[in-house]
Parts: sequence; C-alpha cells; structure tokens
Amino acid sequence: MSASQDKPLPLPDFDQLPAGAVEHRIRPLAPEDVQRLLDHERAHANRTQVVHFLTARLDELAAGAEPTGGDPQGERPERSEGASGRSPAAPDTAAEPTEPLRHGRHRF
Repeated sequence: MSASQDKPLPLPDFDQLPAGAVEHRIRPLAPEDVQRLLDHERAHANRTQVVHFLTARLDELAAGAEPTGGDPQGERPERSEGASGRSPAAPDTAAEPTEPLRHGRHRF
C-alpha cells in the first residue's frame, strides 16, 4: 500500500456521496486531492458521472482555476432568520381542479 493510500480521502464520505454532491464538494479541493479522489473512484466504483466531474475539475484547475471557498464536508449554512421554511402555496392559491381527459378527449 502506498503512502497516499494510507491517508484518508479528502472527502471522508466520498464513496456514499451522490454524483451531484461530488460536483459541488470538490470545488474547494487542491488538484492533488481531486486526483486522489479520481484514482480512488476509478479503482473502486468507477461511477461514470463522478469520473466526469473529477476529470472536468482537474482540467479547470490545470487551466488556471483556483479552488473556491466552501466546505468540502458539505455543511449547510444556517438558515436566515427571515426564512420560515414553509411553502408559499396554499389552498386558496392553488389551481382549480380539473377532470382528467377520457381517452384523450374532453367530454362535452
């Protein structure tokens, strides 16, 4: 086992992350960390979309992009005090119910 394989991955829960989460959580990582994740992914699950995100990010970094701010652990920011967490939809603002079409035609 090499020294790089002894170190934990830059994203501890990487193997359980859905592909969409990987795309955002790799933004603050340095190129060598993204490469470690890519090597790990190819050797294990080899998820096509994850490999795509990792190689695309390596290309961006090689072209001069900088790691961005953010939390690779995926912590969510605190909710603002004004947010209620409730949907603005209500029965009085809902669309009128309609009867489904019968055999593709309106009944007259």
